[in-house]
Formats: sequence, C-alpha cells, structure tokens
Amino acid sequence: MTVPIISASAGAILIILQGILMVLTGLHRGKAGINIGTGGDLAMERKIRRHGNLAENAGLFVAVLALAEMTVVPHSAILMIAIAFVVARFSHAIALSTAAGSHGAEGGKIFVLARIIGALGTLLSFLALGVLMLIKLV
Repeated sequence: MTVPIISASAGAILIILQGILMVLTGLHRGKAGINIGTGGDLAMERKIRRHGNLAENAGLFVAVLALAEMTVVPHSAILMIAIAFVVARFSHAIALSTAAGSHGAEGGKIFVLARIIGALGTLLSFLALGVLMLIKLV
C-alpha cells in the first residue's frame, strides 16, 4: 500500500489554514464581545463563514484524496488536484476576508473574483477526484 504523502501534505497545509481562521474568528469574537452567533456583525459573519466553509470541504477532500492516492489514481493527477484544491481554499478564504468578497459590497471586484475562483476550484477538484477514482476503479 502506498503511503499518502501528497494527501498528508495537503492536509497539513489545510489544517494550518483552519487553525489560522479559527484564531482570527476567536479574536474577533473577543474584540466584539460576541459569544455565540454573529451578533449582527458582518465581519463576524464573514469570519464564521470562512472558517466553517473550509471545515465543510477540507476533511472530506483530504480523506478521498488519501484513498485515491493509496489506490488507483496516478500521483501526478493527485498532486495537481491537491494543489488546485489548496489554492482554491486560500483564494476563498482571502475573498471572504472582505465585505466585497462576501456580501458584494462596492470596491473590491478582485475579491469577488477570488471567491469565484475559490468556489469553482473547490468544485472542480471534487469532481476531478471523484471522476478519476470511478474511472480507475471500474
């Protein structure tokens, strides 16, 4: 059995990003005096969404990436998909750092583009990984 080094590396990068987002969310909670929820604070809402969205997507991706790496998908494909996913998640996190990226506020079209890249990159990574696994397993 192949040790999933690429998956472990992607997981390591993503868990560091998750930790950073968690700390930023907690610091904002303390600063704004918000114990739970958003308290009507749009910045808090962005931080929670950014942190939660990564948590929703990263775990499943890394688990399936590891399965693919240990079984039938070529390492070059695993590496390309892993890089695309990590870049997409960073792009999405950066986009949700601003009101322009998260709520469509004026003055930040680059952040809207970063959010699109993040969401589309995540989706395409999921689809590429799933399709490659199915093709190679059948």
